[in-house]
This record gives sequence, structure tokens and C-alpha cells, in this order.
Amino acid sequence: MTTVAISGAGSGLGRALALKYSTNGCKVFLLGRNDTNLHLVRTEIIRQGGHAEVILCDVQEPASVSIAFQQIGELDILINNAGIGLFGPVENYTINDIDKTLKTNVKGTILCVQSALPLIRASQGRILSIISTAGLTGKNHESIYSASEFAIKGFTESLQNEWKNDPIAITAVYVGGMNTPFWNNSSHVDDPSRLKDPNVVARQIFNEDNGRKDITIDS
Repeated sequence: MTTVAISGAGSGLGRALALKYSTNGCKVFLLGRNDTNLHLVRTEIIRQGGHAEVILCDVQEPASVSIAFQQIGELDILINNAGIGLFGPVENYTINDIDKTLKTNVKGTILCVQSALPLIRASQGRILSIISTAGLTGKNHESIYSASEFAIKGFTESLQNEWKNDPIAITAVYVGGMNTPFWNNSSHVDDPSRLKDPNVVARQIFNEDNGRKDITIDS
């Protein structure tokens, strides 16, 4: 059975990906900080006849990430999905805003790749990193978020070069705004309901997950 670890699996795209992969015969490891949300997703997967395990993991903390992947044991696919967005004029960002964004989005991605890599090498598997389209083009009032997404893009492209002769793959998955809880604490998007359904996005990612260099979700 193919094993998949998904960070930020308790809601939004992470949840949708977990449901999509599990209903297609994969065992899914649900990584995140919110125990309640993760268990709700696991219950949903089990109810549908799938296989899932909850692993509490704060991607900002090296020890937490390391322990999480030690619990997994064997892994075919890692999906780096955990991320946050803080929006507004650059002069309004606090040091805490900057640290939280960069630690979650950039440091979290790097830590997960480092910890998962021995498992991915053993299975000759794949890594997918979800990257906002704010990592392709800078956007108004998204300067810090965009900086973090550009960093993940650069990290992913560098690893594609670094691993070009290895039997493993890393895919950059470029995704625009979706109708998810990502916007709950922000007024940056007036009407999230007009954005793409995460289940539609998850379906396209699953269908195109074959080790290619990039997947771009149409806006």
C-alpha cells in the first residue's frame, strides 16, 4: 500500500488531499498541530473505508518534525502543504508576523524534506511542495507571504537540480487562492466562496502526481 504524509492535513487543501489519496488506496499520515481537526479527517477517511493515522507535528519545530517522521517508518510520498498567510501593507508587519510566516512556510518545508528524505530515498518516492501563485508573481499586500512562497519555489527548483540523477522526484505544485479556512482570520479576500474548491484542486494534483517537475492549477 502506498504511504502518503501530508502536513497541514486538518483542513482545507490538506484535508482534501488526504481524502483523495486515501480513497485511491493509499495509507495517509495526517500531520498537523490541531489534534481535533486531524482526528475528524481520520474519522472521515475510516468511514469511507480508507486508512489513516494522526501524527501531531509542528513544522516550525525541528524536534517535532523529526519525531513525527520517526513514527512514520516507511513513506512513498510527502506532500508539504502546511502554510500560513498574513496580509497587509509591509509597514504593518510585526517581527512576530515575519517570524511566524517564514518559520511555518519556509523553515517548515525544509525541515519536513530533511526528515522525510531518508524514507523517500528508501522507497524511491516523491515529494510535492504546495506553492502559492504568490511565489510566481508578487501581489499587493502579500509581500511577506510572497517572499516565503518565492523561497519555497527556489528551494524546490534547487532540489530538482540536486536530485536530477537520483531515483526520487520533487514537484512544485503552484496553486492560486482556494475556498478554505486559510482566509478565516483575514479580510484580504472579500469573498472566498468565489475561489476554487479544494476538492477540485486535490483531484488535479492526484491525477498529475507522477514525478513531473511542476503542476499548475488553473485559476
